[in-house]
Amino acid sequence: MAASIDSVQSVTGPLQNCLTNLGFEVYPLKIGWYNSVLSPSLQLSYPDDTLAVVVLSTPDMFEQAFLPFLERREYKGLCDPIDQCVRHYVTSAVSQCFPGQNVDVSYDCEMLPNRKPKFLAQTAAHVSGATFYYQQLDVTDQPWAEKKMYGVCVHPRFGGWFAIRALLVFVDVTVGSELVQPAPPDCVPSREDRIQLLEAFNFRWQDWSYRDIVPPVQTYSQKQRDYFSTPPAQRFALLKTWGFLPSEGDPPDPTSDAQCQVGGHG
Repeated sequence: MAASIDSVQSVTGPLQNCLTNLGFEVYPLKIGWYNSVLSPSLQLSYPDDTLAVVVLSTPDMFEQAFLPFLERREYKGLCDPIDQCVRHYVTSAVSQCFPGQNVDVSYDCEMLPNRKPKFLAQTAAHVSGATFYYQQLDVTDQPWAEKKMYGVCVHPRFGGWFAIRALLVFVDVTVGSELVQPAPPDCVPSREDRIQLLEAFNFRWQDWSYRDIVPPVQTYSQKQRDYFSTPPAQRFALLKTWGFLPSEGDPPDPTSDAQCQVGGHG
């Protein structure tokens, strides 16, 4: 169905009502914005004017959504608990807000059979205006010669203390020129700071210093830092010390996506 700007608000508004208090943010975008910056092999197979929403998690998500999710024992099997938590809340929000509507949901942990991600999370966040995706090409007179440097998104309020979790495509909702593409906030404008950011992310990502490239209004709690600093294979043991281990003999969840077993990016 064709949609006016009111329909964009009728999508983002209910999602915000469901997810904001749980520590998530939602940003609308057109599929055409996303596809226009990618090669054909990476584009999504929807018309350019199709409405989509990218979902981010903020530092509050851990305490507001994840720990309550664990306390209710709602996770099962081997799938990463963070990924299961995000699926739980996003699926619940979509079911509650848009019953019967055709919404394709992809998560940051999901891979296609060819091992490519279902969507490029940082690209989606950038074109939506949520975050700026700093890449090697954004540095003039690069000091790295032929070395490949991976890019990283920076949030204007949280710096690097956030994660991109999901892309919701509203298959039957199209928007026209009334939805204007916002410019992502360039919060690391200088060449020197961009070099510092990319080097910290590529060479010292484990010390998390890249997350503080801009002064964040909030960072992860100590408990959250402990969780994400723990290798994924050891996180179930950590949850056991916190009293959140699943009951012995819990069967694997047949709906779990096996690709999520290596998820849980913080």
